[in-house]
Amino acid sequence: MSSNELTYPEGLKSLNERYNSRREPFVFYRESLPPIDADLDAMARAKVPPEATEKQPHEPQRNSSWATKRRAIAKEFVGNSQLAYLNAMLISNLRKSGAPEQAAPLFLRLWAEQHDHLLAALDLRWQVSSVMTFADHGATDVQRQVGQAMRMLFGLMKLYEFERLYSGQDPEVEFRFGKRSKADLPMQMEHFALRNGGLDANILAPVWDLALTDPGIAPLADNLMRELNRDPGTLFRRLMTMRAKKLDRA
Repeated sequence: MSSNELTYPEGLKSLNERYNSRREPFVFYRESLPPIDADLDAMARAKVPPEATEKQPHEPQRNSSWATKRRAIAKEFVGNSQLAYLNAMLISNLRKSGAPEQAAPLFLRLWAEQHDHLLAALDLRWQVSSVMTFADHGATDVQRQVGQAMRMLFGLMKLYEFERLYSGQDPEVEFRFGKRSKADLPMQMEHFALRNGGLDANILAPVWDLALTDPGIAPLADNLMRELNRDPGTLFRRLMTMRAKKLDRA
């Protein structure tokens, strides 16, 4: 097989180069993340002021990479709670190849003690980012397994739903039966049995069940799975709609 027949010509090497290209740790100046024992209740009550998006008096003329990133994140959280803002700052650091030592334990403490507040304060995008962070930084095997599974689930959803936009159809509109291609599926996969196939349940149920066994990740994962179930614009809803129509025709 020639290199032009490969999606990634250099295989894992090229994938790792792309994966690691933006994982350089942030450089801090005199600023720092809050300590592990920070008063989370006080942070939940406090709001992010507009001034958080601006250069602070103690910062040097030349910005540190963290100061630049911190201000960029602040733009999304002005008027929201300092706790929601902290969660985002911790995630941004934990995505890198290195982070301040308090970042991971503080992130886990936020979700163990303040999940009700965070679920109310964070939009679904930041909730998805939060659950993905458990993949590498969960405190237990269950947290890491659920985090990894949901990182794969939501990552693939983003890819195929983005590609779907080029079909010209809205996400809530299922494909029509008459236009189905007869092409084989990749990797010698068998076709999905629309009437009684269980692949969707096989993907979702074990992860959802496992998540509920760990109180550190259960509230977040459960909320995301419930939102996924409510969303009318997902592959899962489209398949259910197609299945119902198929059965009506039987």
